[in-house]
Amino acid sequence: MADADRPHVVGIDVGGTFTDVVNVDEASGAVRIGKVSSTRTRESAGFMAGLGRTVDALDRVGAIVHGTTVGTNALLERSGARTGIITTAGFSDVLEMRRRDRPSTWGLWGDFVPVSPRDLRVGVAERTLADGTVLAHVDPDDVAAAARQLLDRGAVAVAVTFLHSYADPSNEQAAAGVLRAMWPNDAVSISSEILPEIREFERTSTTTLNAYLQPVVGGYLAALETALADAGFVGELLIVASNGGVMSVEAARRFPVRTALSGPAAGGGAAAAIAGAVGLADVLTGDVGGTSFDVAVVSGGRPVVTAQTTIDFGMVIRTPMIEISTIGAGGGSIAWVDRSGLLRIGPESAGGVPGPACYGMGNDRPTVTDAHVVLGRINPDRPIGGRDALDVKAARAAIDRVVGEPLGLSTEDAAEAIFAIATSAMAGALRLVSVERGHDPTRFRLVPFGGGGGLNCCELVADIGLAGALVPRHPGVISALGCIMADMRHDMVRTIGRPLDSVDPAELSALMSGAEAEGMALVEHSGARLVGTEVRHHLDMHYVGQTHAVTVPLVDASGAAIAASAVTTAVVRDAFERHYREVYGRLLDGLDISVATLRTTVTGLRPEVDLRALGTPDSFGSRRLGSRRLYVGGAWIDAEVLDRGTLAPGDRVDGPAILEQADATTVLSPGWTATVDELGNLTVERALP
Repeated sequence: MADADRPHVVGIDVGGTFTDVVNVDEASGAVRIGKVSSTRTRESAGFMAGLGRTVDALDRVGAIVHGTTVGTNALLERSGARTGIITTAGFSDVLEMRRRDRPSTWGLWGDFVPVSPRDLRVGVAERTLADGTVLAHVDPDDVAAAARQLLDRGAVAVAVTFLHSYADPSNEQAAAGVLRAMWPNDAVSISSEILPEIREFERTSTTTLNAYLQPVVGGYLAALETALADAGFVGELLIVASNGGVMSVEAARRFPVRTALSGPAAGGGAAAAIAGAVGLADVLTGDVGGTSFDVAVVSGGRPVVTAQTTIDFGMVIRTPMIEISTIGAGGGSIAWVDRSGLLRIGPESAGGVPGPACYGMGNDRPTVTDAHVVLGRINPDRPIGGRDALDVKAARAAIDRVVGEPLGLSTEDAAEAIFAIATSAMAGALRLVSVERGHDPTRFRLVPFGGGGGLNCCELVADIGLAGALVPRHPGVISALGCIMADMRHDMVRTIGRPLDSVDPAELSALMSGAEAEGMALVEHSGARLVGTEVRHHLDMHYVGQTHAVTVPLVDASGAAIAASAVTTAVVRDAFERHYREVYGRLLDGLDISVATLRTTVTGLRPEVDLRALGTPDSFGSRRLGSRRLYVGGAWIDAEVLDRGTLAPGDRVDGPAILEQADATTVLSPGWTATVDELGNLTVERALP
């Protein structure tokens, strides 16, 4: 990953509240971590501040791997570029029509404003049929006229989405040639390059959002590269993608929509690797940040990947990404009482600025973090992120005014109610991706991380009925660690859309080989140091008449990958039937099988991070820091306070106890125990009677 002259590899995750940094010296194995406040609207400033906290000399850094929320924030805040669409005449309203869904399932109405307004959606005469027949070729003059119209109306970015371009992209390619010759910047997105796949709305939405993000993400990356160069950085900069892999800055500029869930994806990948290193293949991950709680499922050692997600209502992105569910239950989530007298948490968040009331930066509304401070779960004199001491009086005053007085509760009981509601919401999110999808919770352990991940892990495990929890050695910077651990990954899609019996095996083999070659070219062009490559092919398949498909891995009965040269109709049928039976328990005999899409993933394997370095105790002072009163179940109890950095493999801690470290705090409730494993993780379980 890094050469002998530049042995340091740095992972940086910029979140809404904190910027987390992990610096690994591959020569010595030494690890340095840092956590600084994020600077919203100036993310690169927080990035450079975090880098300065953990890196002494940038010319000794071989690679920086970055997880960013710039694209996510631009989508959520609708702050992307003014974007135009050039599409097939008569189909200008695809983006607005969507799937005719509603923001509330049981609501009778709902508003939706597409990112591209109606006056910036222009149709041109052209037509390609679903079988790939080009019925009408596009006129370059029409494209040029449409482009001038969009520019005159203030468009900064443009998306081209012609009907059925996945079947034959020639019309889109001709339009792209015209646009790239006359458009004043590089913000030109073509659907046959972004998502060459059937389903016109999803293709239009993904391509448009890609164009919408290009100037924003491109501008951020350019500023970051300039700041790094000015500071003396000469290594490689890589960006984490939503699929859990990484890509070059050039690829991120071209496909910014693939960074939409960059940071959370990195965290999920690292949690899976940490769990796998101690023999756990099935875990639930829970990332408690300043603004949200992100959950994911790791099954069989791999995070579950989905082909599509919705960032906000109507904003659909169809690209492979780690399946992450998010709720507004982070440390900065604001507690409030609704008109019916019910206590609510979020979704509004105080974020990092002004932050919780205890930060003393102007917010007077209580947050989850304020509740933790009042309950004694967080040490106000030793907050994470290097902040000054927290204002306990401000936290108590905010909780009293907004929650305690309206509900007739004492400050402590109001704080415990906030804690209980937040925990219940988190448990609901975890239950949604596990129990409600048929998983047996007793097979899973929770891997909590983020700055607040360990504060209520015992309560979450008990609520859901999990086997226990595995708290990583440095839970507060797991997403930054995941940046370093991520492999280079690119996903290619090819539409087939025909019954299996009519698909020529030679044609399928050629499609697989072509997608593999495209992915290999992207991986090799990145310049990243790799130790190998891996290729996986999947087919989206279904029985004729079914609407939805299952994604079938092209592997044989032993699990070995099937090469393009070995593909036959019988091999594909066998793979489909094995997978379909595994998913649904039975086959639908007598029905024909259809092949919808080929998906190819090319992974450039990067050097592994030695997790043993993280398990080394980082201080040798007093293990016991004292005791602190903890409010539990309506009463104060005494809890032992320990410096987690002094714990060594094999050590055991019995609750009630509070384990403090620079990047996070872990609370062991009464009746729970934690044992330190060889990697420094805490195995948290109920104490045996």
